[in-house]
Amino acid sequence: MNQLPSVGDIQASKQRFIHCAQQGILKHAISNTEGGNGDNFSSLVLAHESLGKFCLDSGLLLSINAHLWGAIFPLLNYGTKTQKQKYLAKLLSGEFIAGHAITEPQAGSDLNGLLMMGESTIDGTILNGHKRFITNTPIANFLVVYARLENKLSAFIVQKDDSGAKFLKQPSVTGCSTATMGDVILEDCLIPQSRQLGKTGAGNIMIQQALELERAFIFAGLCGIMDWQLQTVIQFSRQRQVNGFHLGKNQAISHKIAEMKVRLDGTRLWVNECAKLKDNNNRITLVSAQTKLFAAEAFLQSSLDAVQIMGSSSLVEDNPIARLVTDALASRLFSGSSEIQKNIIAALLGTGEGYK
Repeated sequence: MNQLPSVGDIQASKQRFIHCAQQGILKHAISNTEGGNGDNFSSLVLAHESLGKFCLDSGLLLSINAHLWGAIFPLLNYGTKTQKQKYLAKLLSGEFIAGHAITEPQAGSDLNGLLMMGESTIDGTILNGHKRFITNTPIANFLVVYARLENKLSAFIVQKDDSGAKFLKQPSVTGCSTATMGDVILEDCLIPQSRQLGKTGAGNIMIQQALELERAFIFAGLCGIMDWQLQTVIQFSRQRQVNGFHLGKNQAISHKIAEMKVRLDGTRLWVNECAKLKDNNNRITLVSAQTKLFAAEAFLQSSLDAVQIMGSSSLVEDNPIARLVTDALASRLFSGSSEIQKNIIAALLGTGEGYK
């Protein structure tokens, strides 16, 4: 799986996703009664790290996590029996691909700024609005779309074949490009009442829970990539000769490698702490924000250090080392930027903008 799809190769990205689903990657931390493996979040972390080290595809990891935390878990937690029967098995098998649509052109992390509106009718809810940078849009069978109904943020299952729904493959992005992002435009899109997910007004808590899980566990897979980065630069430093000595004998290089190891193990500790808390049915609001902040900054710095250590050889076409810098930059933004994580942490400590 190490040969990544080219930018814009939507079909190849979809096939990689389906292949992972067929290997059971979507069934961890889900009970047997719901069609999962019956294991826990710690098992999920191990499986996702192995996948990351094997595929080296940050976009695929982002795609899988959007599907899991944006669609599968909201359906598990808020779906009706009928909704689960219709969608869950197909989501777990990869027959259906999904995600969640939150961000809009004028608003991302500011949920109060979301403008997509729903209007109740005798036949259901009519949705109008525009979502942007939505992971999986070009390959999704449906998305969990958040809109205001009765001025309360609510969730709806919007299928790609719904009248008035446009799932676009633009704008394209460079970081994590294989995740296939795009815009969602809804124009008088009628969603039957049977496809409202959760109660009217439950949207805020649903988004919070989805993002907490995404922040906590997307770096399980990225740990695998960081491990590969570390092993690659260690091997390179042993083989490269400078003035008759291995490159790794240079203290400036060996210190960078040591710091990469500390960042990798630190990220693992944070991710495993999230898994431990979830496996004991504890909240992860604070620790998931801490994980996202630490891990995103660690991934970026280690990606930059890997390029610096390997020099111009990292810029050779098809070498993933340089590409991962762009992916790491994206990791500071998705699921809430590093600045947003600091706001969350400060608010939970009783200070900062979010504290009242």
